[in-house]
Amino acid sequence: MKPGIHPEYKPAQISCACGNVIETRSTREQISVEICSHCHPFYTGKQKLVDTAGRVERFKRKYGETGGSKD
Repeated sequence: MKPGIHPEYKPAQISCACGNVIETRSTREQISVEICSHCHPFYTGKQKLVDTAGRVERFKRKYGETGGSKD
């Protein structure tokens, strides 16, 4: 690596809106985020699948519900 061309890489804190603070290293000392892994619905298991405009029901009406194999 060439000396003098790389930015300083120092300890940093990432602050989430939920109050969670993560210690890491970065070229910036403070980073603010709105959502982190502690409050994001995908990681907390509280994610809801939203069926907009009844797409699942419309598919089931159109193609019918099959309960098993065609024997």
